[in-house]
Amino acid sequence: MGQQYASDQPSGYNNHVEKIALVGAGGRIRKHITQALLNTGKHTIIAITRQDSDNTLPGGVTVIKVDYNNQESLVEALKGQHVLIITMNVMAPPDTQTRLIYAAATAGVPWVLLNEFGGDPYDVEKGKDGIVGAMKVPFRDQIERLGKSSYIGLVCSFWYEFSFGGGSNRYGFDFEDRSLVIMDDGKTKINTSTMPQVGRAVASLLRLKTLPDDKDDKSPSLVDFKDKAVYISSFTVSQQDMLESVLRVTGTKLEDWKITHTTAKDYWKSGQEVFKTGDAAGFVRLLYARAFFPDDPENYERTRGLHNELLGLPQENLDEFTKIGMETRLTLAA
Repeated sequence: MGQQYASDQPSGYNNHVEKIALVGAGGRIRKHITQALLNTGKHTIIAITRQDSDNTLPGGVTVIKVDYNNQESLVEALKGQHVLIITMNVMAPPDTQTRLIYAAATAGVPWVLLNEFGGDPYDVEKGKDGIVGAMKVPFRDQIERLGKSSYIGLVCSFWYEFSFGGGSNRYGFDFEDRSLVIMDDGKTKINTSTMPQVGRAVASLLRLKTLPDDKDDKSPSLVDFKDKAVYISSFTVSQQDMLESVLRVTGTKLEDWKITHTTAKDYWKSGQEVFKTGDAAGFVRLLYARAFFPDDPENYERTRGLHNELLGLPQENLDEFTKIGMETRLTLAA
Protein backbone atom coordinates (compact mmCIF):
# COMPACT_ATOMS: atom_id res chain seq x y z
CA MET A 1 0.00 0.00 0.00
CA GLY A 2 1.29 3.44 -0.94
CA GLN A 3 1.60 6.50 1.28
CA GLN A 4 -1.67 7.41 2.97
CA TYR A 5 -2.79 10.90 3.95
CA ALA A 6 -5.27 12.16 6.49
CA SER A 7 -7.01 14.20 3.80
CA ASP A 8 -7.94 10.96 1.99
CA GLN A 9 -9.55 9.31 5.02
CA PRO A 10 -13.31 9.06 5.60
CA SER A 11 -15.20 11.91 7.26
CA GLY A 12 -14.70 11.93 11.03
CA TYR A 13 -11.20 10.42 10.86
CA ASN A 14 -9.08 11.35 13.90
CA ASN A 15 -5.45 11.78 12.94
CA HIS A 16 -4.09 11.07 16.42
CA VAL A 17 -3.99 8.08 18.74
CA GLU A 18 -6.04 8.56 21.88
CA LYS A 19 -6.69 5.25 23.61
CA ILE A 20 -3.60 3.60 25.05
CA ALA A 21 -3.28 0.27 26.86
CA LEU A 22 -0.26 -0.40 29.07
CA VAL A 23 0.96 -3.82 30.12
CA GLY A 24 3.63 -4.25 32.77
CA ALA A 25 2.13 -2.06 35.46
CA GLY A 26 4.73 -3.16 38.00
CA GLY A 27 7.73 -2.43 35.80
CA ARG A 28 10.32 0.23 36.60
CA ILE A 29 9.87 2.11 33.34
CA ARG A 30 6.06 1.92 33.43
CA LYS A 31 5.54 4.73 35.91
CA HIS A 32 7.67 7.13 33.86
CA ILE A 33 5.81 6.30 30.65
CA THR A 34 2.43 6.50 32.36
CA GLN A 35 3.11 9.85 33.99
CA ALA A 36 4.50 11.36 30.79
CA LEU A 37 1.40 10.23 28.87
CA LEU A 38 -0.89 11.64 31.55
CA ASN A 39 1.00 14.94 31.45
CA THR A 40 0.07 15.46 27.80
CA GLY A 41 -3.65 15.35 28.59
CA LYS A 42 -4.17 13.83 25.14
CA HIS A 43 -4.91 10.20 25.97
CA THR A 44 -7.13 7.85 27.90
CA ILE A 45 -5.02 5.15 29.50
CA ILE A 46 -5.84 1.68 30.73
CA ALA A 47 -3.45 -0.57 32.62
CA ILE A 48 -3.91 -4.27 31.94
CA THR A 49 -2.95 -6.28 35.01
CA ARG A 50 -3.26 -9.78 36.36
CA GLN A 51 -6.27 -10.49 38.53
CA ASP A 52 -4.13 -10.84 41.63
CA SER A 53 -2.11 -7.66 41.02
CA ASP A 54 -2.02 -5.06 43.80
CA ASN A 55 0.06 -2.44 41.99
CA THR A 56 -0.88 1.15 42.79
CA LEU A 57 -1.37 3.27 39.69
CA PRO A 58 -1.76 7.06 39.38
CA GLY A 59 -5.14 8.70 39.12
CA GLY A 60 -6.40 8.96 35.57
CA VAL A 61 -5.47 5.37 34.73
CA THR A 62 -8.22 2.77 34.47
CA VAL A 63 -7.21 -0.68 35.66
CA ILE A 64 -8.45 -3.68 33.67
CA LYS A 65 -7.75 -7.04 35.32
CA VAL A 66 -7.42 -10.00 33.00
CA ASP A 67 -6.70 -13.70 32.98
CA TYR A 68 -3.54 -14.11 30.91
CA ASN A 69 -4.42 -17.74 30.32
CA ASN A 70 -7.72 -16.72 28.72
CA GLN A 71 -7.18 -15.20 25.28
CA GLU A 72 -10.73 -13.87 25.13
CA SER A 73 -10.04 -11.92 28.32
CA LEU A 74 -7.05 -10.19 26.69
CA VAL A 75 -8.92 -9.48 23.46
CA GLU A 76 -11.85 -7.95 25.31
CA ALA A 77 -9.52 -5.66 27.28
CA LEU A 78 -7.82 -4.44 24.08
CA LYS A 79 -10.92 -3.78 21.98
CA GLY A 80 -11.08 -0.17 20.85
CA GLN A 81 -7.50 0.65 21.89
CA HIS A 82 -5.25 2.53 19.47
CA VAL A 83 -1.91 1.58 21.04
CA LEU A 84 -0.63 -1.30 23.15
CA ILE A 85 2.56 -0.55 25.11
CA ILE A 86 4.31 -3.61 26.52
CA THR A 87 6.77 -3.09 29.37
CA MET A 88 7.88 -6.29 31.09
CA ASN A 89 11.00 -7.69 32.69
CA VAL A 90 13.35 -9.02 30.03
CA MET A 91 13.20 -12.44 31.68
CA ALA A 92 9.38 -12.58 31.71
CA PRO A 93 7.90 -15.71 30.06
CA PRO A 94 8.03 -15.16 26.27
CA ASP A 95 4.53 -16.54 25.79
CA THR A 96 3.11 -13.56 27.69
CA GLN A 97 4.13 -11.13 24.95
CA THR A 98 3.10 -13.66 22.31
CA ARG A 99 -0.40 -13.83 23.79
CA LEU A 100 -0.61 -10.03 23.92
CA ILE A 101 0.42 -9.67 20.28
CA TYR A 102 -2.19 -12.19 19.17
CA ALA A 103 -4.81 -10.42 21.28
CA ALA A 104 -3.87 -7.02 19.81
CA ALA A 105 -4.20 -8.40 16.29
CA THR A 106 -7.56 -10.00 17.08
CA ALA A 107 -8.83 -6.82 18.71
CA GLY A 108 -7.62 -4.66 15.81
CA VAL A 109 -5.11 -2.56 17.76
CA PRO A 110 -3.19 -0.66 15.05
CA TRP A 111 0.01 0.10 16.99
CA VAL A 112 2.16 -1.96 19.36
CA LEU A 113 5.18 -0.58 21.21
CA LEU A 114 7.08 -3.78 21.82
CA ASN A 115 9.06 -4.67 24.92
CA GLU A 116 12.21 -3.23 23.34
CA PHE A 117 13.20 -0.44 25.70
CA GLY A 118 16.91 -1.13 25.39
CA GLY A 119 19.56 -1.71 22.74
CA ASP A 120 19.26 -1.48 18.98
CA PRO A 121 17.02 -4.39 17.88
CA TYR A 122 18.50 -4.26 14.39
CA ASP A 123 22.10 -4.72 15.54
CA VAL A 124 22.30 -8.46 14.96
CA GLU A 125 25.80 -9.10 16.33
CA LYS A 126 25.23 -7.30 19.62
CA GLY A 127 21.87 -8.99 19.87
CA LYS A 128 23.50 -12.41 19.66
CA ASP A 129 26.35 -11.59 22.02
CA GLY A 130 24.04 -10.03 24.59
CA ILE A 131 21.37 -12.74 24.22
CA VAL A 132 18.50 -10.23 24.62
CA GLY A 133 18.51 -9.06 21.00
CA ALA A 134 17.91 -12.51 19.61
CA MET A 135 14.99 -12.94 22.02
CA LYS A 136 13.19 -9.95 20.48
CA VAL A 137 13.15 -11.05 16.85
CA PRO A 138 10.24 -13.55 17.06
CA PHE A 139 7.86 -10.87 18.34
CA ARG A 140 8.52 -8.52 15.44
CA ASP A 141 8.15 -11.46 13.06
CA GLN A 142 4.87 -12.43 14.71
CA ILE A 143 3.36 -8.96 14.23
CA GLU A 144 4.40 -8.87 10.58
CA ARG A 145 3.06 -12.38 10.01
CA LEU A 146 -0.34 -11.56 11.54
CA GLY A 147 -0.53 -8.37 9.46
CA LYS A 148 -3.01 -6.55 11.70
CA SER A 149 -0.83 -4.25 13.81
CA SER A 150 2.29 -2.21 13.20
CA TYR A 151 5.14 -2.19 15.71
CA ILE A 152 7.54 0.47 16.94
CA GLY A 153 10.64 -0.25 19.00
CA LEU A 154 12.04 2.45 21.26
CA VAL A 155 15.84 2.23 21.46
CA CYS A 156 17.22 3.89 24.58
CA SER A 157 20.12 1.59 25.56
CA PHE A 158 20.55 1.01 29.30
CA TRP A 159 18.69 3.16 31.81
CA TYR A 160 21.39 5.37 33.27
CA GLU A 161 20.37 5.80 36.90
CA PHE A 162 19.24 2.17 37.20
CA SER A 163 22.49 0.91 35.69
CA PHE A 164 24.69 3.32 37.59
CA GLY A 165 23.42 2.28 40.98
CA GLY A 166 23.20 -1.41 40.17
CA GLY A 167 26.64 -2.70 41.09
CA SER A 168 29.90 -3.54 39.36
CA ASN A 169 28.34 -5.87 36.79
CA ARG A 170 26.59 -2.92 35.14
CA TYR A 171 28.62 0.27 34.70
CA GLY A 172 31.42 -1.03 36.93
CA PHE A 173 30.74 1.01 40.07
CA ASP A 174 30.23 -0.41 43.55
CA PHE A 175 29.41 2.40 45.94
CA GLU A 176 29.40 0.18 49.01
CA ASP A 177 33.16 -0.29 48.89
CA ARG A 178 33.92 2.69 46.63
CA SER A 179 35.36 0.58 43.83
CA LEU A 180 35.26 0.60 40.04
CA VAL A 181 36.02 -2.02 37.39
CA ILE A 182 37.33 -0.17 34.32
CA MET A 183 37.08 -1.91 30.98
CA ASP A 184 39.98 -1.28 28.58
CA ASP A 185 40.99 2.39 28.91
CA GLY A 186 37.58 3.48 30.21
CA LYS A 187 37.12 5.83 27.27
CA THR A 188 34.67 3.81 25.14
CA LYS A 189 31.52 5.90 24.77
CA ILE A 190 28.06 4.38 24.76
CA ASN A 191 24.52 5.73 24.61
CA THR A 192 22.45 5.63 27.78
CA SER A 193 19.06 7.14 28.73
CA THR A 194 17.37 8.16 31.95
CA MET A 195 14.00 6.67 32.76
CA PRO A 196 12.21 10.07 32.70
CA GLN A 197 13.65 10.66 29.23
CA VAL A 198 12.24 7.34 28.04
CA GLY A 199 8.83 8.35 29.38
CA ARG A 200 9.01 11.70 27.61
CA ALA A 201 10.06 10.01 24.37
CA VAL A 202 7.06 7.66 24.39
CA ALA A 203 4.67 10.53 25.14
CA SER A 204 6.20 12.74 22.43
CA LEU A 205 6.07 9.92 19.89
CA LEU A 206 2.40 9.20 20.58
CA ARG A 207 1.50 12.90 20.33
CA LEU A 208 2.54 12.90 16.68
CA LYS A 209 -0.19 12.88 14.06
CA THR A 210 -0.79 9.40 12.72
CA LEU A 211 -0.58 10.32 9.01
CA PRO A 212 0.70 13.34 7.08
CA ASP A 213 -2.14 15.78 6.45
CA ASP A 214 -1.57 15.65 2.69
CA LYS A 215 1.23 15.15 0.14
CA ASP A 216 2.71 18.55 0.98
CA ASP A 217 2.93 17.85 4.70
CA LYS A 218 6.55 17.05 5.60
CA SER A 219 6.20 17.25 9.39
CA PRO A 220 6.83 14.03 11.36
CA SER A 221 4.03 11.54 11.84
CA LEU A 222 3.65 8.20 13.57
CA VAL A 223 3.55 6.31 10.29
CA ASP A 224 7.16 7.40 9.69
CA PHE A 225 8.13 4.87 12.35
CA LYS A 226 5.89 2.04 11.21
CA ASP A 227 7.72 -1.27 11.78
CA LYS A 228 10.87 0.66 12.65
CA ALA A 229 12.80 1.90 15.67
CA VAL A 230 12.98 5.27 17.39
CA TYR A 231 16.46 6.12 18.67
CA ILE A 232 16.91 8.30 21.76
CA SER A 233 19.66 8.96 24.28
CA SER A 234 20.24 11.14 27.32
CA PHE A 235 24.03 10.91 27.33
CA THR A 236 26.83 9.54 25.19
CA VAL A 237 29.41 8.78 27.84
CA SER A 238 32.34 6.58 28.79
CA GLN A 239 33.23 5.04 32.13
CA GLN A 240 35.78 7.82 32.48
CA ASP A 241 33.04 10.43 31.99
CA MET A 242 30.95 8.67 34.63
CA LEU A 243 33.86 8.57 37.06
CA GLU A 244 34.48 12.28 36.64
CA SER A 245 30.79 12.87 37.35
CA VAL A 246 31.04 10.74 40.52
CA LEU A 247 34.06 12.71 41.72
CA ARG A 248 32.17 15.96 41.22
CA VAL A 249 29.04 14.70 42.96
CA THR A 250 30.82 13.11 45.92
CA GLY A 251 33.67 15.57 46.31
CA THR A 252 36.05 12.61 46.36
CA LYS A 253 39.40 12.25 44.63
CA LEU A 254 40.62 9.51 42.33
CA GLU A 255 42.89 8.10 45.03
CA ASP A 256 39.82 7.56 47.23
CA TRP A 257 38.63 4.83 44.86
CA LYS A 258 39.79 1.24 44.46
CA ILE A 259 40.12 0.71 40.73
CA THR A 260 40.73 -2.58 38.94
CA HIS A 261 41.21 -3.12 35.23
CA THR A 262 40.00 -5.68 32.71
CA THR A 263 38.91 -5.65 29.09
CA ALA A 264 35.30 -5.51 27.96
CA LYS A 265 35.76 -8.76 26.07
CA ASP A 266 37.25 -10.57 29.08
CA TYR A 267 34.48 -9.22 31.32
CA TRP A 268 31.92 -10.43 28.78
CA LYS A 269 33.51 -13.88 28.68
CA SER A 270 33.55 -14.10 32.47
CA GLY A 271 29.86 -13.14 32.47
CA GLN A 272 29.16 -16.03 30.13
CA GLU A 273 30.88 -18.46 32.46
CA VAL A 274 28.99 -17.19 35.50
CA PHE A 275 25.67 -17.33 33.64
CA LYS A 276 26.31 -20.96 32.69
CA THR A 277 26.15 -21.80 36.39
CA GLY A 278 22.63 -20.40 36.53
CA ASP A 279 23.64 -17.16 38.25
CA ALA A 280 21.72 -14.21 36.76
CA ALA A 281 24.58 -11.89 37.69
CA GLY A 282 26.51 -13.42 34.80
CA PHE A 283 23.79 -12.43 32.35
CA VAL A 284 23.89 -8.85 33.63
CA ARG A 285 27.67 -8.71 33.30
CA LEU A 286 27.84 -10.12 29.77
CA LEU A 287 25.02 -7.85 28.60
CA TYR A 288 26.66 -4.65 29.86
CA ALA A 289 30.23 -5.62 29.02
CA ARG A 290 29.20 -6.24 25.40
CA ALA A 291 28.11 -2.61 25.13
CA PHE A 292 31.66 -1.44 25.89
CA PHE A 293 33.53 -3.39 23.20
CA PRO A 294 35.93 -0.70 21.89
CA ASP A 295 35.59 -1.84 18.28
CA ASP A 296 31.78 -2.13 18.37
CA PRO A 297 30.23 -0.18 21.26
CA GLU A 298 26.55 0.49 21.98
CA ASN A 299 26.84 3.88 20.28
CA TYR A 300 23.93 4.03 17.87
CA GLU A 301 24.08 7.82 17.85
CA ARG A 302 27.19 7.39 15.71
CA THR A 303 25.72 4.73 13.41
CA ARG A 304 21.98 5.53 13.30
CA GLY A 305 21.56 9.07 14.56
CA LEU A 306 19.05 10.17 17.20
CA HIS A 307 15.42 11.31 17.17
CA ASN A 308 15.84 13.50 20.28
CA GLU A 309 15.37 16.75 18.42
CA LEU A 310 12.40 15.48 16.40
CA LEU A 311 10.69 14.46 19.65
CA GLY A 312 11.60 17.68 21.43
CA LEU A 313 13.54 15.93 24.18
CA PRO A 314 15.50 18.13 26.61
CA GLN A 315 19.22 17.99 27.34
CA GLU A 316 19.66 16.51 30.81
CA ASN A 317 22.28 17.03 33.50
CA LEU A 318 24.64 14.09 33.92
CA ASP A 319 25.57 14.86 37.53
CA GLU A 320 21.92 15.06 38.56
CA PHE A 321 21.27 11.52 37.41
CA THR A 322 24.60 10.24 38.70
CA LYS A 323 23.45 11.39 42.14
CA ILE A 324 20.07 9.68 41.68
CA GLY A 325 21.80 6.47 40.63
CA MET A 326 24.11 6.52 43.63
CA GLU A 327 21.21 7.08 46.00
CA THR A 328 19.17 4.30 44.44
CA ARG A 329 21.87 1.62 44.59
CA LEU A 330 19.73 -0.99 42.97
CA THR A 331 21.08 -4.46 43.63
CA LEU A 332 18.78 -6.85 41.76
CA ALA A 333 20.88 -9.33 39.78
CA ALA A 334 23.97 -7.20 40.44
